[in-house]
Amino acid sequence: MKTVTFTIEPFSESLNRFKETFTAVQAGRDVEPQEIIGFTSLEAARNFLTRERLALLHAIKNRRPNSIYELARITGRDLKNVQEDVGILERHGLVQIARRQRGSRKVKVPRVPFEEIALKIAI
Repeated sequence: MKTVTFTIEPFSESLNRFKETFTAVQAGRDVEPQEIIGFTSLEAARNFLTRERLALLHAIKNRRPNSIYELARITGRDLKNVQEDVGILERHGLVQIARRQRGSRKVKVPRVPFEEIALKIAI
């Protein structure tokens, strides 16, 4: 099962994790890829992963819409707002967009490349 991990930790800890990984790669050691999105506060994570964006991820994963328009219809949200939220999720790697030909035009088909979100909070 593919998992994306949200971390809530000081920036210095994220930087240290990056340095350790970079040093390992430079030394030629195998490093297992990780899907991590870091936040410095719980509020920042909450502002990013809103109820509406979580609903979009859930709808994409379970209903597999064939376009952003269909996703907006499924979730009962305004198309422009859905496009904006999907764009934000895509920029952070939580949604992948495939462009498919449908008639004379191309449509954007959203997919979620993981099964779960894990939350790690440093104390």
